[in-house]
This record gives sequence, structure tokens and C-alpha cells, in this order.
Amino acid sequence: MDREQFIKMMSSSKMYDLTQDCSIFTPPWPGEKSLEIHFFKRVTGAYGGGQGANGQILDWSNTVGTHLVGETAFHSGGRRICDIPLTDLCGQGVIADISDMVSDYSLYTPEMIMKKVEVKKGDILIINTGYHKYSWDQPDVVNPQAQGGVESKEFGFLVRHPGPSPEFFKWALDMKLKVVGVDCGCAEHPMNTPIRRMHENHFVLAEEKLVKEHGKKWDEMFPQDEYYQMTHITMPKNHLVLAECIVGDIDKLKNKRAWIMIMPIPYMEVETAWSRVVAHTAPEGMSDEEFFKAMEDSDMVDMTVPFSVQTPQWLNYVPLSVTYNKRVGGQYFGMGRNGSICHASIHLATHMDGEKHFYPNGRAIGQVPQEEWVGPGVIADISDKVSNSSVYTPKMIMDSVDIHKGDILVIKTGWGKLGWIGPESDEFRYMVKHPGPSPDFSKWCVDMQIKWIGVDAVSADHPMNTIMRLWHPKTFAEANAKLVKDFGKDWDEMYPLKDFYQDMHFNLFPKKILHAENLAHQLNNAVGGRYYIGCYLQKAVEAETMWGRFVAFKEK
Repeated sequence: MDREQFIKMMSSSKMYDLTQDCSIFTPPWPGEKSLEIHFFKRVTGAYGGGQGANGQILDWSNTVGTHLVGETAFHSGGRRICDIPLTDLCGQGVIADISDMVSDYSLYTPEMIMKKVEVKKGDILIINTGYHKYSWDQPDVVNPQAQGGVESKEFGFLVRHPGPSPEFFKWALDMKLKVVGVDCGCAEHPMNTPIRRMHENHFVLAEEKLVKEHGKKWDEMFPQDEYYQMTHITMPKNHLVLAECIVGDIDKLKNKRAWIMIMPIPYMEVETAWSRVVAHTAPEGMSDEEFFKAMEDSDMVDMTVPFSVQTPQWLNYVPLSVTYNKRVGGQYFGMGRNGSICHASIHLATHMDGEKHFYPNGRAIGQVPQEEWVGPGVIADISDKVSNSSVYTPKMIMDSVDIHKGDILVIKTGWGKLGWIGPESDEFRYMVKHPGPSPDFSKWCVDMQIKWIGVDAVSADHPMNTIMRLWHPKTFAEANAKLVKDFGKDWDEMYPLKDFYQDMHFNLFPKKILHAENLAHQLNNAVGGRYYIGCYLQKAVEAETMWGRFVAFKEK
């Protein structure tokens, strides 16, 4: 299969978004921190002659919304999330619908799963218990017997959901499953977590059901030391990780095999990560076997930098800070885990600037369908054509790659190697002297109907078309002299402030042409050309910008 055939295959495949809406209204796992969002600046609060931006600060625990529970959540010596290769989180898998076999507090077994689907060694397994109906973003569950005539969705999703039987995780390890995912709050039974103590009235009901159905008390069925060893030591040491709060289109894939992709934010210090979860099935006219073989033979270029407290933020924004609020050995009745609370502005690490960042009437990140974040595209390698404070042009892009109308455009300037991580790091050059687009670039993007743009620098705008022009007058003078030499015009002639201040933001965001910033990692060594490109963002429904995973796919 050649490159264009591969791109066409991925573009024609059927995609399903399995991600829960992430909001200030999304309930966190019980006892964890809800998502908080506040604006620390608005477009009208700028200074220095041009408009400003909408900027937000987030406080959150990563158990809000769809997330990957990494190895270090339970085993401090496990792999960091940024060190788990995407090949361990993507691949063939099945969505087993056992919703007709379980009810409140039920145990599900390997036999139940295998009765519904064929599970193969090395699969990703997603279990549809039916309890996603209690997700906060789903319709009310009417029940005349419940108080108010509707069920408590938070209790259904987080406290009453079914969980695995004692032998389940042993079976999962024997099957060498990559990931076990669930459509409810936890991949463990809630009564094998601190919920047992937090909601003892529900534990009484769960244990009564267990005795009735299995003839055993809870601690007989789940000896605590043995259970702790399995979930906190054996599983993470064997690289079995968990995905939780899988919702979205899950009912469209009942008992079906699909190519499943779990795309977490690549944290360095944090044990659990927000994730976008999507699934693909074969396009019409292609068998599942052919499709899965082509996907297994494909390569993924991960263009996302590790997400860390060391990651530099855009110059006057708030950096990431992480506070561990619990540790595996510290509390929670012997059933604890590592848990943290994060605090950051969004404009650091690899992220997608959203419409609302500069266009207040635009869509928040979580309001944009996943289909708008993926598609055919190019990596345009112009790294041999640019240097400090250079201006790049549409002609440079078109001379370097076969770009089509409607493509996603990733611009490789070579600046990704200068970021905070790596032997060539030069943070000042990276932040202040990166190349930027010519004044005709944004209009060319509109004419080309570019889907979105990615850059391996801190901004898609030239730094001297931002407030950095005032903050770094020496660098501006150098850039201005270079512009006169290369184009015969000084800065204000070529980029009149009223037309080109933050050009790529203000002139493109109202047209729904957005851009991702700080791409790097495997992009640094990627060959320019055509790819199928995907952006997988946490589905944050109030956020102006968001982190995610940025991947270019190609045939081997």
C-alpha cells in the first residue's frame, strides 16, 4: 500500500469518538478535585498597542473525564505516561457489551466477556457495562422509584457500577491485554476502592448481593493483601494499564472489533492523564482483516513533547505545577494510590489554540467534533530555508511538499530541536527568535482551505508580530534589519499593526483555521511529505485551548 492509498484508507475509515465531555460539571472520581477554570486575561485587557488574548488557568485532577490510569498511579516505579509508547495504547481491540448481564454492584467475569466477543492475545479490551448511561453528559435516567423520579447519575456512574471478578485481572494478564477500558468511573469494582469506606451504605448493599449470588463475604471473595498485590504491583509491572470514563459513541460499537487508539497527554510527573479515545473500523469495500493488517503495518510519528513542570510556558503565562494529594502508602485504608492535582495556564507544551483564545464568539475546544481534528495533511520541512527571526512564505511551503486544498499543514522549521528538552536546547532562541509567516500567509491558508496548522515553535505568528516586539527591543531591531535585507521593507511597512498583529490568530480563528504550537519530539527527525494527521485533545467543553496528542500516520 503506497502513501496516498494509506491516507485514503484512513480518511475513509469509520471513526468513533469514545470520549466523555470534560467540564466544570463533570464529576471527578469521589474525593478528587473537580475541574476549575478561570480567565486570567481577556482580549480587551492587552497593553502595548494590539489586542490581547483570552487566557485561562486550570486546576484539575486527571480523574475528571476520560483518562488513562498509568502504571505510576499504583506502582511508583512504573513507566511514566510519557514513556509509554503509543504502540502500547493503540491497536486491535474489542468492545464487549455485557450491559444485559450486569446490574448495580455486579461482578463481571472473563466468561461473560468471551461469551460476547472473541478476545485475542494482545487486544485492547473495552467493556460496555451500560453504566455510561449515567455519565453526566447523557440524558436523565428516568425511574419512578427514585427520588425526584430520576436516578442519581453520579452514584450510578461512580459508586454502583459493576466491576471485575477476582480472577479477571489474572485472565487479562494471561491474555497480555494492552489496556482494559470501562464505560464507568473505575476499572476496578468500586467496593475494592476507598468508596467502600466513603459510602458504607452502598458497601452493605454490595456485600448483601455478593453473599446472595456467590455465598461469600467481600473479604473472602477479595482477600485484601492478594488483591492489592495484583492491582498495585503485578499489573503495572506487566504494563497492564486502565482507561476509564469511556462514553461517547460506545453504543455504536457493541460487540465489534475495531482499531482503538487511546491518546493521553504525555505527562512526565503525573500518574494519570486526560485522554482522547477513538476507534476506527474498516472503510466500505475493505475487510476488517485487510484494514487491521494495514494499521499494524503503519507507523505513528508522535509530534508531542513531554508534559512537565519543567515545560516553559508562553512568556507571561502560568507554568504547570503538580501537588500530590495522596500516595499509595499513605492513606485510604490500605487501598490508596498516587494522586495529584495540577495547576496551569494552557499555553505550554504541545497544545491546540482554540477559537475562543482570540475569537470570543468561537467554539470552545470540546465543542469541535473530532472529525475536524483529523485528516490528510503534510509535514512541510523548510528547516533548511529559515534561520533566526526568518520570515517564511507560502512559496516555501509549496516548493517543499505536495500540499492539497483542505489539508492539515504541519510546518517543520527545525526549531523543535531548540525546545526545553534535548541536547540542542536554546530556550531564548526557541521562544523569541523562531521564524514566522509572511503577511500573505494567512490569506493563502484561507484560499487553500487549510484544516489546521501545526508549528514546531512557540507560536504560529512571528514573535515580532506579538508583544515580544516590545519585550525584546534588541531582538526586534535585529529582526527588522534582517527583514529589510531580505524583503526591502521595514517591519511596519510589511506588517502594519492594524492588519497583522497576531495575524495567524486574529485573521484565521474566526474562519475556524486554528493552529497547534510546540510540536516536536519525533517530528524533529520526520521526513517531509504527505501523511494522515490526527490531533487528539481532551474534550474540554469550556476551554479556550487544550493539550493533547499530535500524531502523523504513514505506511511502513
